[in-house]
Amino acid sequence: MALAQRLDLRQSQALVMTPQLQQAIKLLQLSNLELADFIEREIEQNPLLERDDGDGDIRIEGGIDADLDRDDTPLASSDRQDTSLLTGSGTLPGEGDGPLDSDSGDQNLWSSNEYTGEGSDGESLNWKTSGGGGGDFSDEEDQRDRTLAAEKSLSDHLNEQVGADFADPLERAIASYMIGLLDDCGWFTAGCETVADSLGCTLEQVESVLDRLQRLDPPGIFARSLKECLALQLREKDRLDPAMQALLDNLELLARRDLAALRRICGVDNEDLADMVGEIKALNPKPGERFEHEAPPTLIPDVLMRPAADGGWEIELNSDTLPRVLVNRRYHAAISRGGLRREDKDYLSEQLQSANWLVKSLHQRATTIVKVAGEIVRQQDAFFRHGIGHLRPLVLRDIADAIGMHESTVSRVTANKYIAGPRGVFELKFFFSAAISAMDGAESHSAEAVRFRIKSLIDAEPADGVLSDDRIVEILQNGGIDIARRTVAKYRESMRIPSSVQRRREKSLGL
Repeated sequence: MALAQRLDLRQSQALVMTPQLQQAIKLLQLSNLELADFIEREIEQNPLLERDDGDGDIRIEGGIDADLDRDDTPLASSDRQDTSLLTGSGTLPGEGDGPLDSDSGDQNLWSSNEYTGEGSDGESLNWKTSGGGGGDFSDEEDQRDRTLAAEKSLSDHLNEQVGADFADPLERAIASYMIGLLDDCGWFTAGCETVADSLGCTLEQVESVLDRLQRLDPPGIFARSLKECLALQLREKDRLDPAMQALLDNLELLARRDLAALRRICGVDNEDLADMVGEIKALNPKPGERFEHEAPPTLIPDVLMRPAADGGWEIELNSDTLPRVLVNRRYHAAISRGGLRREDKDYLSEQLQSANWLVKSLHQRATTIVKVAGEIVRQQDAFFRHGIGHLRPLVLRDIADAIGMHESTVSRVTANKYIAGPRGVFELKFFFSAAISAMDGAESHSAEAVRFRIKSLIDAEPADGVLSDDRIVEILQNGGIDIARRTVAKYRESMRIPSSVQRRREKSLGL
């Protein structure tokens, strides 16, 4: 067989992932806070990128609350500062600025940036990107974000009592040292031997101080175990009788709901045991926690929504968590006029192109997120109006088909992003759930809505009418939900709800 060289012409299609497209895809799946960190790093590396603090010669008002159907162009003069904001209000010449579908064959630049759809009841659904300072949501600031007033700490509260109750300077010093060893719950877990070794005093002195510290307020403080914490509080109420002490000595039986063994050990009947368990339930196993005043971590939403005046919904990006960036064309023009070496010119050109692409990618990201979030709100309109019982089954393909994007693009947009609405803050992924078939060919039910229905039925069940899984299946099927018993059991266990037998035992004790 002879070997020979030959020229062939072949036609094929391939998706080329340019660095710019890779950057756009990366930005798409970042949350607002992650995006802020990314932009800070880019500003450090690129001398033509700057943070927009509102001091530029030319300012585009409103930040990202300008309607997305505007066709702004970059500043024409190269010696003026381009205040292109995060959304890319200034687009590159000759290029679109619409949503980015990262899995299409090209960049899928859209010509229209505003969408108007119809809600489930025919109301209009409009969205835009919000401006600096919270845009139209500035009048709805969450009062919980305000700085908490300074309040007395646990150590301050205890040291005040030690100063009044401990006259001996040595005992006061030991007590102050032991206060510093308390954990956040108010428990003393360091051990008396450790304190004695550290301070060079006797074990008897430390134990004597500990006994007096355990009588301070709040009751249960300085306990070394759950049993001791509960006993200290019962002693304060003069309720630590032999039967209650026996119950505390056998808390593991209470955890297992072994009522017969507890009645035998404590020597009480069902009614007395239920009263004793009720008293224990009223105690605080973590007496020091009420002095902890740290504000709980706050979920920062990426998208904001609220009812519109026409009965629909307004969707906006949360600009409070988005940094503003600009391309400093004045600086670029100034240094370009001087005599630069070829490599310096190449570097400046590369940085300018990188800065322009970053601004453009940010605009595409904002437009895409708003478009996806708006379609989710449109399809879950009944949930926002009537509650979780009306949550529709939804998959990524439903959103992708409705807005003409790829499923993986929708997946990236909804990852690690939250929307704040009239019913609270939800992750965008929350609105996607499997479908449960309906009876008689009716519309399917969301799995999340079915879980909520199961929990509501169990929460409302009386002590003498605990619902079995079979009974729950019967009730749901009567309500038009076609569901199997094993599915009910799986949903119940996923919500950590015990079986009907266990719930019956708990209700008999008033748990």
